Amino acid sequence: MSTYAIGDLQGCHASLQALLTKIDFNRSVDRLWLVGDLVNRGPDSLACLRFIRDLGDRATVVLGNHDLHLLAIHAGIGHLGKHDTTAQVLDAPDGDELLVWLRQQKMLHAEGEYVMVHAGLLPQWSYTQACTLAAEIETRLRGVHSRKFLKHMYGNAPNVWDDALSGNARHRLIANVLTRMRIVDGNNALNLAFKGEFHDIPEGFVPWFSKRHSTLKNKTILAGHWSGLGLCIETDFVGLDTGCAWGRELTAIRLTDRAVFQVACAETSIPAGFE
Repeated sequence: MSTYAIGDLQGCHASLQALLTKIDFNRSVDRLWLVGDLVNRGPDSLACLRFIRDLGDRATVVLGNHDLHLLAIHAGIGHLGKHDTTAQVLDAPDGDELLVWLRQQKMLHAEGEYVMVHAGLLPQWSYTQACTLAAEIETRLRGVHSRKFLKHMYGNAPNVWDDALSGNARHRLIANVLTRMRIVDGNNALNLAFKGEFHDIPEGFVPWFSKRHSTLKNKTILAGHWSGLGLCIETDFVGLDTGCAWGRELTAIRLTDRAVFQVACAETSIPAGFE
């Protein structure tokens, strides 16, 4: 039995199938961990959702910003943007069922030495606090207040954590950290406008994973979201978004030995510059 963590799918179902063939995935015994953004930008979000859902407990998913955006549209909040490719999910006969399933997925998954999240964790958050705050968002998404959360999750403020934060502002910042963060400044304030490559990080900011709470020192964080970073493997961090939806690669890492597997994008790439 092997467990593989896979980077952002973003609707690239053909690439996923090619990658699973390459790793000789056995759905009877192997497990897949998905770092979020199952949908959008690529051509077949519907097939991605159906396939991952049908894996049952062989797949562990954390939600990304594109997944939350799709849930918001399904809830009647906002509209599909020019470059959104998820109308097929909304129009599918099993679309409602798939989105109910998606809403039940995690914001953070912790198991053994690994912590998986879509974007990142704030450096001042302890391991326990990170798990607790992620659970707050999961509870909102799964409960009677899901639509209220989705309605108020959009926006870049506040961008500095305070334990005293409450209500919509608190939940928006937690969700932004978990699903949108890339860089922080010396006060751990988020810069959510930055979408570039590592060498383009503005002065005064650093990657969020360059700093972490002492309780996470013995953990390896798995994340996606930052295609400009590409594959990044450090002792305590693995970045897996290798830009499949942009015509690059889809990547998996086997957690037991950190062997890396990649396939070239099998779909038509989309224009650069869209998150």
